[in-house]
Amino acid sequence: MTRTLEAIYENGVLRPLEDPGLSPNQRVVLELHDPGFQGSDSELEAWHQVYAGLSEDQVSEVERIALDRQHFSRTEP
Repeated sequence: MTRTLEAIYENGVLRPLEDPGLSPNQRVVLELHDPGFQGSDSELEAWHQVYAGLSEDQVSEVERIALDRQHFSRTEP
């Protein structure tokens, strides 16, 4: 059985925000996710979405433009 419960870490103990429905001394395995943290997997997925549907040539062109520093600060004549 897998369930998702929110909890708060206080004084060295994870305190569930709702009744977990467990028996006293029942052992469980916790998988922690910090909702305020976007790890590298999320960032990598976001970048993959930027390039979704583009050909390799189009991706190369986008990266070439992004890396060409002369496009970052244009001065008008």
